Amino acid sequence: MTDSAAGSGDGAVRAFIGSFTSAGGRGITVAAVDRETGALTVLGATDAVPDPSYLALGHGPGPGGGALYAVSETEPGAAAALDVTGDVPKPIGTIRPVDGDGPTHLALAGGHLLTANYGSGSVSVLPVTPDGSLGPATAVFQHEGSGPDADRQRGPHAHQVLPDPSGNWVLGVDLGTDSVRICALDTTTGSLRLHGETALRPGTGPRHLAFHPAGGHAYVLNELEPTVTACRWNAAAGVLEPVGETSVLPAPPAEGDGPATYPSEVVVSHDGRFLWTANRGHDSISVLALDATGEQATLVTTVDCGGHWPRDLALDPTGRRLYAANERSGDVSWFDVDPETGIPRRAGSLAAPAASCVIFA
Repeated sequence: MTDSAAGSGDGAVRAFIGSFTSAGGRGITVAAVDRETGALTVLGATDAVPDPSYLALGHGPGPGGGALYAVSETEPGAAAALDVTGDVPKPIGTIRPVDGDGPTHLALAGGHLLTANYGSGSVSVLPVTPDGSLGPATAVFQHEGSGPDADRQRGPHAHQVLPDPSGNWVLGVDLGTDSVRICALDTTTGSLRLHGETALRPGTGPRHLAFHPAGGHAYVLNELEPTVTACRWNAAAGVLEPVGETSVLPAPPAEGDGPATYPSEVVVSHDGRFLWTANRGHDSISVLALDATGEQATLVTTVDCGGHWPRDLALDPTGRRLYAANERSGDVSWFDVDPETGIPRRAGSLAAPAASCVIFA
C-alpha cells in the first residue's frame, strides 16, 4: 500500500486522512506516521460518515479535547464527532445536520464546532458537549453577495472557517463573494456577529487562509486565479488589510495554454520563512519565500505534487515534512523539506482513494 514502506515504530504519531466515500474512498483512515521517515502505515478506517472531506482534531482538556471532527460534504450537510482512541474511529453521539449544504471545512472555537457550508454560502455553529459529541446547530450565519465569475460566483460560497491566533475572532473565507468576513463568536449563545468584511480583488475566488506564526499577517489563497494575497492582521481591532498579491505559478498561463489551475491549500512554515500552496490542474506544490516583514512573498519554484489533483496540503508537527492529499490519483504523498530553501523532495506515497485531506495528532 506504500512505496516507501516502513514500520511505524515505537515513536509513531498518527495521521487522519479524509476521503470521498461517494468516489470510492475509505471515509476516514487512521495511519501511523514513522518519525524517522515520514512513512504512513494504515491502521484502520471507517465509512460511518459520508464524504468526510475535511477533518479537525480537538486538543487539550474540555469539550472535544480528544475527539476527531468531520464534515459530511453532502446536501444537506452534516458534521460528526468521533472517538479515535482506537485504530478505527467510532462516532460519538449523533451525526448532526449543519442546516447548510456542502460543508467543506470546519474548526473548533470557544467550545463550539463551526462549519463552512460551500453550497449554501453560510457558516454553522454547533456546541461541543462535555463528552465531545455535538449538539444541534445554535446558529447559521448566512453570507450575502456574488462575484464576476458567472459559473462560480452567482452567490456566496463559504469555503473555510477558522479562528484567528488570538482566539477573539472567527474568519470566514468566501469564494463566491471575493471576501473574508470577520465575526465574533458568542460562546454562551453559540451565535456569530458580523464585525467586518474584507474585500479582495474581484474574480480571484478566495478559498483558504493561513496565518503567519507571529500572528500579524495572513495569506489568502485564491482558487479562481492562481495567486496568494498577503494581508496585515490587526487582532486588537479585528481588521484584515490586503497589502499584496503574488502568483503561485512561474508565469501566468496564456488562455487555453495547458490545464486550468485551481489552488487548494496554503501552508506557512513554523519559522515564518516559507509558504507553500497546492495547485490542482498544474499538479504542483509552489514554494514561496516570505521576507522578514511577512508582507512580501516571492515565488521560488514549483515541484510535482506526486500525483493528480492535490486537494490538500499539510505540514507535519515537526515542520520537516509536507503531505499532499492527491484526490484524483488516490494517494497521499509526503515530502522532506529542505530547511534552508524550503523546497520539498518527494519521499514516499500511500494509496488513499479519493483523498481529500490529511491532519496529524
